[in-house]
Amino acid sequence: MDDFERAWRKQLAAEKKYIDERSRRSDSRLNRFLQTKVPEKLKDTLDTGFAKAFELIFAKGTGVIEKTYNRRDIERSSRVRRIIAENNPTGRALNEASRGSASQKLKNTVASGVSGIGMGLIGVGIPDIPVFTGMLLKSLYETALGYGYDYDRMDEKYFILLLIGAALHSGDELKAADERVNYFIEHGAEPDEETMKTEVKIAADGLSGELLYMKFLQGIPIVGAVGGAYDPIYIDRITRYASMKYNRRFLHDIKNKH
Repeated sequence: MDDFERAWRKQLAAEKKYIDERSRRSDSRLNRFLQTKVPEKLKDTLDTGFAKAFELIFAKGTGVIEKTYNRRDIERSSRVRRIIAENNPTGRALNEASRGSASQKLKNTVASGVSGIGMGLIGVGIPDIPVFTGMLLKSLYETALGYGYDYDRMDEKYFILLLIGAALHSGDELKAADERVNYFIEHGAEPDEETMKTEVKIAADGLSGELLYMKFLQGIPIVGAVGGAYDPIYIDRITRYASMKYNRRFLHDIKNKH
């Protein structure tokens, strides 16, 4: 077995473990909570708020987010790692990609200049929603760059939305969402405006539901508390899944080079 085969098997094992763990969890508690405890108008307000935040940041907010990290340095490092892995896919070279991305993730503390992200964005009803969304996209943007992918591309934004939506699922819904992510990795996509709107809605609905549920369990005021102590929990959860799938995509690309 060569180094690439070992890396690929390790990747598949990590994904199986993740899916198995998340598949044992049920969304029923969340669904019951949303149906019985949350006024429909409030849920709709948060859904709309997250959707607007995604659309606004995708359209105008990338420059604000990029002020919180050095894009050129990350791109330069990831480009070197990719060239080495493509030309000599040893175990060490293949592992360097994930180590480099993990290192970037550790540097990506949620307090690092992120409060300014939301302040530069207006037009969203609940003020802390763009802050949270900005922190989340900052983490995912850096992960994408760490593996050598350009988040300015429309198909990359689409992939990021797929990752967010999948990471918020469990059970059979997670398996289905994960298959969509894998299909993108295998075949790519050219999303149109309507497709992007659909994925924005899926990601927005998932985020608003999860955050409302967490606040209810912890006794935290629902409105105005999105940008609180539980933001890092969800950002870490989504980023961990995204890192795993970006590593699969990186390995898939390396495989296609040989």
